[in-house]
Amino acid sequence: MFNRILTLVHARNLEFFRDKASLGWSVAMPFFLVFALALAFYGDNKPLFKVAVYQPASEMNGQLSPIFNLQHVQFYATDNLQQAIDKVARHQSDLLLNLNPSTPLAEQGYWVNVDSPNGYVMEELLKGIDANLKRHDTENQPIRYIDWVIPGVIGMNIMFGALFGVGFVIVRYRRSGYLKRLNATPLKPVEFILAQLVSRLFIVVFLAVAIFMVSKWILGFAMNGSYWDLLLVTILGSLSMIALSLVMTARVSSEELAGGLLNLVSWPMMLLSGVWFSLEGSHPVLQYLAQLFPLTHMLDAVRAITIDGQGLAELTQPLMVLSLMSVVFIAIGAYLFKWSDD
Repeated sequence: MFNRILTLVHARNLEFFRDKASLGWSVAMPFFLVFALALAFYGDNKPLFKVAVYQPASEMNGQLSPIFNLQHVQFYATDNLQQAIDKVARHQSDLLLNLNPSTPLAEQGYWVNVDSPNGYVMEELLKGIDANLKRHDTENQPIRYIDWVIPGVIGMNIMFGALFGVGFVIVRYRRSGYLKRLNATPLKPVEFILAQLVSRLFIVVFLAVAIFMVSKWILGFAMNGSYWDLLLVTILGSLSMIALSLVMTARVSSEELAGGLLNLVSWPMMLLSGVWFSLEGSHPVLQYLAQLFPLTHMLDAVRAITIDGQGLAELTQPLMVLSLMSVVFIAIGAYLFKWSDD
């Protein structure tokens, strides 16, 4: 029995090491993740708080105010006061500070979300330095962290369902020869791709709606917009991510390689698209990379609906980006698709 097990282990290892593409990705993928995460979270002393400052970055120094000498606080400049206030209300910044003497006196001071633990700590630190600073509450209804994070968690679930639910199925079909048999029929690649896309889209959206409704019933998070608008954004976001999965696996016949390619997309998307935390104040390169992922635009639109109560007329940009991504990914997937690995 022991020899039979050893023989199977040896055969499986040979199968893996002879698949050069899978072996390459199995080695390259961990290195990519290590360096990507190191780039995103580089530094020994990561800041504990993020504070937006309505002031030019060149003026943010200890000579203007001892506040800027605080350690472990990331101060970053912003040039849009109202937008910065909204981000404080949505937990994207811990506090907003305006010490700019050129602005009206009524606009000077700081803004804090009363429901933010980090905002509370920052406010106490500020009072210890300058007790005369004027406090402003965010004009919008303060948002709880759960109101902000739940759409991200549901979006992450959609992402994994869309990417891995289609990619691995197509690879399995290709390995088993099922696609080769379909190639003998009048079926065209684009027809097969559209069928897979529609089937997976129904499953992903159905599950997302069920999770959303049950979660809302139990947790009672914010939903200030239209459910139909939210459904449309969910459909477009899911469609673009399923189409992206078709591109990644259009020519792959190895499950190991497919896993590496899908992880190559899913991990950066999960980290940079604002699922768990905002990239507000982070390096501009990371913010630019985040715009390349459909999940970023879907979460922006979903939070604008659920938190801010915005309608489709105010979401033209993310809707157009998601539509364009879907069309481009489907076209590329249909062009690259092959029935077999011959």
